[in-house]
Formats: sequence, structure tokens, C-alpha cells
Amino acid sequence: MVSLEEFENMAREIADTLPEEFYRELNGGLIVQEKRKLHPASVDDNLCILGEYHRDKYLGRFIVLYYGSYMQIYGHLSRSDLSKRLRKTILHEFRHHLESLAGEKELEVEDAIEIAEYKRRNG
Repeated sequence: MVSLEEFENMAREIADTLPEEFYRELNGGLIVQEKRKLHPASVDDNLCILGEYHRDKYLGRFIVLYYGSYMQIYGHLSRSDLSKRLRKTILHEFRHHLESLAGEKELEVEDAIEIAEYKRRNG
């Protein structure tokens, strides 16, 4: 299992590889929180939120990654495999950001469909 500090460093290394344009208007940047966050639709505490994109009229735009969620779901992975999974989440959240700037909601719709399928399976 990687430590919180290692996780933060891993996230920073991944984020540093992204084009500068991705950060336009992302005034709050990328934040790592130690906690585990459950999705409101979670059944038996098995649906964790790994990351979230936020648009707030007071705090602006920012991305949050949840270390505790990662450790619950992916804590058993090697550092390399965890880094690949983290990169996937970071890119997902940046897609939310870029779509938001463009006035698009395609990924929000995809996420809603996944949650609906989860609810159907775990009803």
C-alpha cells in the first residue's frame, strides 16, 4: 500500500504530464483528500468515489482525488498499476473540466448511465 504522501506525489507527477491548456480556469487545481468517499447510490459500502470535478461559484473549479477510496479499492495494487489507475481517474476528471468549459455534458451522461446500471445490478 502506498502512503498518502506517495499518492500525492504520484498524482502530481501524472498531472505535470498534462498539457498546460488543460488547466485553463482550473483555479483550485488538483487536491488530494485523505478520506474515503462513498457514492450516495452505494450498496453495502462498495461504491467509492475516486475523484470529483467541482464547479463552485465561490471556490471556482477544482478536482479532488480521494486517497481513502483508492486504498479501499486499489490498495492491493503495485505502485505501477495504481499509477495507471490514478492516471485514468485524473484524465476522467480533466475531461469533465474541459467539457464544462465547452458547455458539453457527454461524460456526465456516461457517468449517470453507469450509476443507473450499478443500481440495476445491486438494486
